Amino acid sequence: MINLTINGKNVEVSEATTVLDAARSLNINIPTLCHMDLHDIKFVNKLASCRVCLVEDLDKGKFIPSCATFVKEGMNIRTDSQEVIKARRTIVELLLSDHPNDCLKCAKNLNCQLQKLAHDLNIREIKYTGEMRNLPIDDNSYSLVRDPNKCILCRRCETMCNTVQTVGALAEVGRGFNTHVGSTFNRSMFETTCTFCGQCLSVCPTGALTEKSNIKEIWKLLESDKHLIVQVAPAVRVALGEMFGRKPGESVEGEMVTALRNLGFDKVFDTNFAADLTIMEEANEFVQRLNGKGKLPILTSCCPGWVNFMEQQFSDLIDIPSSCKSPHEMFGAIAKTYYAEKIGKKPEDIKVVSIMPCISKKYEAKRDELENEGYSDVDIVLTTRELGAMIKEAGIDFNKLEKSDFDNPMGESTGAGDIFGTSGGVIEATIRTAYDTITGEELEKVEFEDLRGLKGIKQAKVDINGREIKIAVANGLGNTRKLLEKLRNKEIDLDAIEVMACPGGCIGGGGQPYHNGKISILKERSKGLYQIDKNKKLRKSYQNPYIKKLYQEYLGEVGSEKAKELLHTSYKARPKL
Repeated sequence: MINLTINGKNVEVSEATTVLDAARSLNINIPTLCHMDLHDIKFVNKLASCRVCLVEDLDKGKFIPSCATFVKEGMNIRTDSQEVIKARRTIVELLLSDHPNDCLKCAKNLNCQLQKLAHDLNIREIKYTGEMRNLPIDDNSYSLVRDPNKCILCRRCETMCNTVQTVGALAEVGRGFNTHVGSTFNRSMFETTCTFCGQCLSVCPTGALTEKSNIKEIWKLLESDKHLIVQVAPAVRVALGEMFGRKPGESVEGEMVTALRNLGFDKVFDTNFAADLTIMEEANEFVQRLNGKGKLPILTSCCPGWVNFMEQQFSDLIDIPSSCKSPHEMFGAIAKTYYAEKIGKKPEDIKVVSIMPCISKKYEAKRDELENEGYSDVDIVLTTRELGAMIKEAGIDFNKLEKSDFDNPMGESTGAGDIFGTSGGVIEATIRTAYDTITGEELEKVEFEDLRGLKGIKQAKVDINGREIKIAVANGLGNTRKLLEKLRNKEIDLDAIEVMACPGGCIGGGGQPYHNGKISILKERSKGLYQIDKNKKLRKSYQNPYIKKLYQEYLGEVGSEKAKELLHTSYKARPKL
C-alpha cells in the first residue's frame, strides 16, 4: 500500500493505482478527456494524449498527467491550484483553436465531452486563432461518418478498434498539424477492415465519429402514402429512456410504442417476435447438426458486425455459422410476404423501418443477400439515438406518455426474445427450445446463469437427454478472435458458440445512448432485459401463439423450403483490406 497526500488529505491506496483513481477515492474530481476506463473488460485508455487531467506534484514542482501516473510513497499532489486550472484551460483553448465551431448543428451537440469541458472551465472565447485543418469528411459508408477535422487525437477510438475489437481499421495518420486518427492511406471506412460495430463512435468524445443519419428519410416516408411499419429491437427498450432522464436498464417499452404511434407509423411491431422466429429455425438447425446433418459447432448469426468480421478475417470457418438471417431481417421478409398478403398490399407498398441499437444494421440492410424478389427485407434502420432525437424533434413529452402495447400479429413475443439483446441471451434462448425439441420434455429451469454476464468469454456445459452440450459465448470481437483461433487450431471442442461484436452484446451497441466507456451502464441494461424475461408468462420461443400461427398458415414445418427461402441466407469470403 502507498501513502500520499492529495489536496491536503491523506489517502492509502495500492501501488497499482493511478493518481486519478486515488483522487477519485477521495471524491476529488479531475477532468479527463482521452481517459477511458474499461476495467470490466480489462482495458484502460491512458495514453495521456490530451493532458487535460494535469495535476501538480508539489515536491517535484511540475505538472503530471494523473491518468497515466502511478502513485508513489509520500507524493504530495494538488489538483485545484490556480496554476493547474490555468494549464487545463489553456490546453482546452488550444484544442478549440483548431476545432470546427459548429456545435449547433453537430451530431454530438450536448453529448460532446470537449464542449462540456469548455463549459466547466468557463471558456467563453477562442483566445488562439490561426490555421485550421480542412480535411475531407468520409461519409461514404451506410453506417458511419468520420470527420477528421473534429479529431482531438484522444485515441479512444483507436483503442476500441485495435486493442478491444482487434479489427485494425483505425490508425494515426498524417504528420504535424494534420495528424488525426483515420484509416491507412486515408481510405473510406467501407474500404477497410471496418465491421461497422460502432464501438469507435460509442467512446469518441467529440463529433469526429457519428452514425450516418437516416432521420430525414423517415420524415419523408411518414408523409408518403406507403404503409409504414416499424419494429424495435429488444435492447432499445432498456436504453432509450436514458435520453429522457430515466435510469439505465429501465424498460420504457410502453412509452416507446406510444411515441412511435404518435410519430405516425401505421403499425408498431416488435423485433422480439422475429427473435422467437429465429430461435425456431436456429434451434432446428442446431438439432439437425447434433444429429449429424452439418458441421459443429454452430455459430450464431444475429450480429452483422460479427458476420462482417468472420467473412473478412475467418473466412475459412464460413461454413459453420447458422444460415439464419438476423431477427430484424427475418421480420422484414415476413412483413413483405405473410403480413402483406394478410392486409392485401404489395411488397412495394410497404416500407419496413428497424429501430436498432447498432449502426452495423444499417450496413446489413443493404446486403444483396438480404432481399426477396428484388425487395430489401428492411428499408431503413434508425439507431436508438436517432429515435430519441425524433421524439424530441416532434415535441413529444416522453415521460408523460401513456403506455401501450405492440400491434399484432407481429408484436407478441416470449421472454426468450427479450434476452437476445444481451450477451449469452441468443444461445440461452436456443437451448430452451432445443432441449424441449430433443427430449420431448418441458424444461423447468430456463435460466442458464453460466451463460450470463459481461465476461469476455464464457463456457458452459448443458446435459440434454444424456448428451453433454458444450457451449461458448464471446462478446467483443477481440474475445471472439481468441475463441475462434482456438477453434481453428483445434484447441477446444464445442457444439455451439454465440458471438456478439459489441462488449455486453446489443445493449452496448454503437447506436445506443453514449456510455463513454462506463461498463456499469451496460450491466444495468442487461439486468433490465433479464427482468423483462423473468416477468413474462411465456419464456420459450415455440410457445409464442403467433409464431405457431405463422407456421400453420404460411411457412409449414420449421426448416421447410419456404422457411429456407425467406429466413435463411448465405455468406461469402471478403478480402481482408
